[in-house]
Amino acid sequence: MNSGLPIQEESEGRLLFLGQKRPSLSMAGMAEQIIPVTLGERSYDIVLHPGLLATVGDRLRALTTSPKIGVVTDRHVASLYLQAILRSLCKAGYDPTPIILPPGERTKTLGTIAKILDELARHKFERQSLLLALGGGVIGDVTGFAAAIYQRGIPFVQVPTTLVAQVDSSVGGKTGVDHRLGKNLIGAFYQPRAVLIDPLTLRTLPRREWIAGLAEVIKYGIIADEEFFTILEQEIPALLTLDEEPVIHAIKRSCEIKAQVVGADERESDRRRILNYGHTIGHALESLAGYRGLIHGEAVGIGLVQEADLACHMGLCERAVVERIRSLVQRAGLSEQAAPRSFTSLWGAMQHDKKVVGGRVIGVWPVRIGEVVIRPIEQQVCAAWFQSRHGRGSRPSSGCQPGKHPVHRKARAPK
Repeated sequence: MNSGLPIQEESEGRLLFLGQKRPSLSMAGMAEQIIPVTLGERSYDIVLHPGLLATVGDRLRALTTSPKIGVVTDRHVASLYLQAILRSLCKAGYDPTPIILPPGERTKTLGTIAKILDELARHKFERQSLLLALGGGVIGDVTGFAAAIYQRGIPFVQVPTTLVAQVDSSVGGKTGVDHRLGKNLIGAFYQPRAVLIDPLTLRTLPRREWIAGLAEVIKYGIIADEEFFTILEQEIPALLTLDEEPVIHAIKRSCEIKAQVVGADERESDRRRILNYGHTIGHALESLAGYRGLIHGEAVGIGLVQEADLACHMGLCERAVVERIRSLVQRAGLSEQAAPRSFTSLWGAMQHDKKVVGGRVIGVWPVRIGEVVIRPIEQQVCAAWFQSRHGRGSRPSSGCQPGKHPVHRKARAPK
């Protein structure tokens, strides 16, 4: 996949900035910001502050009385931030146990969970002992799931170090692992005690991961906030060079929208489904690729455009909406299309998505920028769209086909 940006491959698949000055992203004068996630007795705060890693130990005092802290991370993140975290924890009087895992989506397995549980049992972790997830979305998901099931639940804290994790996966309590037939099919809703975000970790994020994370940021503008989407259109060049003010605004606004949606629908019974926009096709593409090649944000970026195009095919939105989404995704350096081997393979992967209800694929479809609807997609409708876009000798249509079904449910996040 060509992102349109120069990259250089290093060991273990890391991709770094090439031919560009490493962004400073100092944020020295930025005040701490707190975004509440309101869930009754399970409420917690998202704390956003540069340099926060050095104070993690002190911040945990109010969350656990146990000296035992398990720090789950991967090799990449460990080489950068583990020692700083361990120093902070030891200084605060804790007894930390590092648990270092291989990097990447293929770590999200039940085998990995078993290894984490083995370490917790071997070090005699108790119900008040705490797990700390230091890393991206994969580390957050497996740490949260292990915390949810060890001794029927122990506390955990998210310390996300990637853009995807900071704006999306660390918030909301979705934990779990993948199955060979589908992404995140095994897991639990289990809320963290806190989400501690240090934006300075983004300085060491591989460029490919940074660009992939922008897909989740763009998603929030599409589903909930046209003004935010417009700001992203204006600020995308600055975001690509990690300019401080746009970066902080993007993280903060994304977390605010996620917190508001989760607070209204913790277990995805209705409104929270809007957060899945771009993920129905995105998750299917990840699964079809065997969780190799495409990383999560790249698959979501494709899903944002393709699901908008499918919504247009169904008569739910105008072509102008699709092209506006396509343009921003492309300008962010993301691919906006991928052709599965066949419709049968795509539909089969979509059928294994956890959002399927009664055998029906429930999708999220844009009506306009800032507003989406939730409704099922019929196989024959999806097949006709796929044929029009990927069929032999076919060309994308210049307009939208009128839909037979009216828009019957609005789902908009509060601003």
